[in-house]
Amino acid sequence: MQVLHSKILGKGEPLIILHGFLGMSDNWKTLGSSYAENGFEVHLLDQRNHGRSFHSKEFDYDLMVKDLKAYMDENSIEKASLIGHSMGGKTAMFFACQHPERTEKLLVADIAPRAYEPHHQHIFKGLQSIDLNKISSRNEASSALEKHIKEWGIRQFLLKNLYRKGKDEYGFRFNLPVLASSQEDIGQALPENHRFSGPTLFLKGDRSDYITEKDHKDISSHFPESDIKSIEGAGHWLHAEKPDEFFELSSAFLKS
Repeated sequence: MQVLHSKILGKGEPLIILHGFLGMSDNWKTLGSSYAENGFEVHLLDQRNHGRSFHSKEFDYDLMVKDLKAYMDENSIEKASLIGHSMGGKTAMFFACQHPERTEKLLVADIAPRAYEPHHQHIFKGLQSIDLNKISSRNEASSALEKHIKEWGIRQFLLKNLYRKGKDEYGFRFNLPVLASSQEDIGQALPENHRFSGPTLFLKGDRSDYITEKDHKDISSHFPESDIKSIEGAGHWLHAEKPDEFFELSSAFLKS
């Protein structure tokens, strides 16, 4: 079995961080360093079809749970705390419920256990509009993307995946065709019988609608020892928008 690519920082208690959909481990580099300085051995993972990890035609949460378990086995990690954002939060939830004996603490960033309708269509339209054989710079890719995605921050986030394959050739780190066809799988709900009774914290952005009041009952049903906290002024990318507040709340939870 292929093992996920990772960046390991610091020494101490194992802490595994899982990025969101179309993201990569580099998105967490700054916060990862802060956790490492705070006494954790931090593992920043690229999930399958993302970052520098392997590409596969198969893509769902059961497979991503197996990938995570294989990574832990390969790196002799008996038990770890998990932080997951968005899609990574779903992976972390599935893993904690299926492998509670391997999960110390669970921190889920701005995603609930419920199902989500596909809502990335305009992003994929924009990414698919970039002709990788014709662009000669990141600015050209950004201009093509701007016709579909007006928000500068989201374009920058997506274009972190753009890399130079050769002198005159660009590519994406993520597996665009597979991810574009996997939106239903990404929105999958946690099965009703999935439970994790260990310490759990849900952090949400108060400007995000990914976790609503209606989700609280569902969260406490799956995670009876959970708490939900909100970060003021943050949207869905709360760890990037409010890194200090995110670090403070997450560290207090992980160290408690």
